[in-house]
Amino acid sequence: MSQNTIRLTMAQAVARFLSAQKTVINGETVPIFGGVWAIFGHGNVAGVGEALHAVKDELPTFRGQNEQSMAHAAIAYAKANFRRRFMACTSSIGPGALNMVTAAALAHVNRIPVLLLPGDVFANRLPDPVLQQVEDFGDGTISANDCFKPVSRYFDRITRPEQIIPALRRAMQVLTDPAECGPVTLSLCQDVQAEAYDYPESFFAEKVWVPRRIMPDADEFATAAAALKLAKKPVIIAGGGVLYSEASESLAAFAEDHGIPVMETQAGKSSLPHDHKLNMGSVGVTGTSASNALAEEADVVLAVGTRLQDFTTGSWALFKNEDLKIVGLNVQVFDAMKHEGLPLVADARVGLEALDAALTGWQVDSAWTDKALNGKTEWLKAADAARAASNAELPSDAQVIGAVQRGRGKATLVCAAGGLPGELHKLWRADAPGSYHLEYGFSTMGYEIAAGLGVALARPDSDTVVMVGDGSYLMMNSEIVSAVMLGIRLTIVVLDNSGYGCINRLQMATGGANFNNLFRDTRHETMPNVDFAAHAAAMGAKAGKVSSLAELEAALVQSEGAGGVHVFVIDTDPLITTDEGGHWWDVAVPEVSERPQVNAAREAYVKALKAQRAG
Repeated sequence: MSQNTIRLTMAQAVARFLSAQKTVINGETVPIFGGVWAIFGHGNVAGVGEALHAVKDELPTFRGQNEQSMAHAAIAYAKANFRRRFMACTSSIGPGALNMVTAAALAHVNRIPVLLLPGDVFANRLPDPVLQQVEDFGDGTISANDCFKPVSRYFDRITRPEQIIPALRRAMQVLTDPAECGPVTLSLCQDVQAEAYDYPESFFAEKVWVPRRIMPDADEFATAAAALKLAKKPVIIAGGGVLYSEASESLAAFAEDHGIPVMETQAGKSSLPHDHKLNMGSVGVTGTSASNALAEEADVVLAVGTRLQDFTTGSWALFKNEDLKIVGLNVQVFDAMKHEGLPLVADARVGLEALDAALTGWQVDSAWTDKALNGKTEWLKAADAARAASNAELPSDAQVIGAVQRGRGKATLVCAAGGLPGELHKLWRADAPGSYHLEYGFSTMGYEIAAGLGVALARPDSDTVVMVGDGSYLMMNSEIVSAVMLGIRLTIVVLDNSGYGCINRLQMATGGANFNNLFRDTRHETMPNVDFAAHAAAMGAKAGKVSSLAELEAALVQSEGAGGVHVFVIDTDPLITTDEGGHWWDVAVPEVSERPQVNAAREAYVKALKAQRAG
């Protein structure tokens, strides 16, 4: 059978294919790719660069300042879109490609779709070794891009132009699959990018992708429903899967119908509004006292769309009921069966609605619900005290959080690694799904500012506020330039505690000496005195340093709705953290030390280990 074809280079075929992929948002068919982030080099400028230029009106190209941070922006864009839309990123070979590996791991851990298109060495190998080529003495097929393999959900190296046909189709299947979702890496040999092939026109036909909603297996469902019916002290742990399934209303209805308290992971926070009476807030290492007290007693945990990682489970020492059963409602069987869980492999919204119907008329004993409500009341008093306004010369992170909330309470809050995520998990009051945007699965310093850019691109009509410590700011700040270039409305609050305050506190808690974290405890001849406001202003932001919480709050209120990038810097205390709430976390302490502080910490550590649930 003859087939209509069009002669294109492999790179042109990629660009045209990506432009033809669509999805439906609120009844409107829109491009599924929000654009391509690109930093060109010899490995992609002639092939991919020329191809993207030809489709720049249908598939916009954005120039990043660093390959890692541009990929972070792409990941944040997908997360802010609840994985319904996403972006691609292209780099040259060598360091440009390897800069994206950290971002690939971040997306892999957090189950976020992003398409990575690094250039690669010549498939024909005639110019070997080309500039930036890694040479393996024992394997001629190895390139730097093999580093992507363990942190990609799908990886392919394109060594012939026609290989892109099955590779792109497989890429889209992974990017849109609720269970397999994650980073896809298509390594594009630079000579093959420029080679032409007669591609079938049908390959470029418009394709509309809609979310797959997995229905529960009958036997798994019956077992899960029976376990819940027998529960005396059930709780729900809401993970990121609730948000990606757009299941917040179903979660609220299920919790209300049966009187079951809900607690949220970092990825799941904002699944319910903070003021929903059954929302106990954060759970685990950075959990509220309300959530953790209930988790300790729970006999059934309905884990919805969560990986149940160590921060959520208090390193598996949080749950103390000997008869505990875990019902794992998850699209991914790997997560659904963790810790001998009763798997309920299904879409979160579908699963919750089916369970709600199956449990019609059943409610937990009101004493359990009342205990939850009383615990939340007590927690809110403690949280209000931690967040309260203060005249402290060096305020705590919690007090800064309170000021930001009072100044921009309706914003989408963006943050990542360090001490801030723990405080925000407990203390930030999210009021709408997706309004709390934290990257804590990989705990990636440097994600924050780039992510703010990605969130603002995904939600141009909303207010986006980034909170970032000085340590993360110094690691990666260059996408301020991109935000300014693109006319993005973005607010960044920099908390300067002169070092890595979170790890310094952990160092102290495990008996260690203050060493190499705060600037004052490093090897130095001169203490740094970084003017973050001047630095941000030099990149085009409207920046200033505030001297108090009141001044920060006023600046946030005054700048709300204003265009451009605004950066506010405030000095904070590196040692203060919120005592209320929280839980033990397994950080191994040396078994042998000459320091008595370490020996004491080791003794406490060994005692704490006894509470862990093995297996």
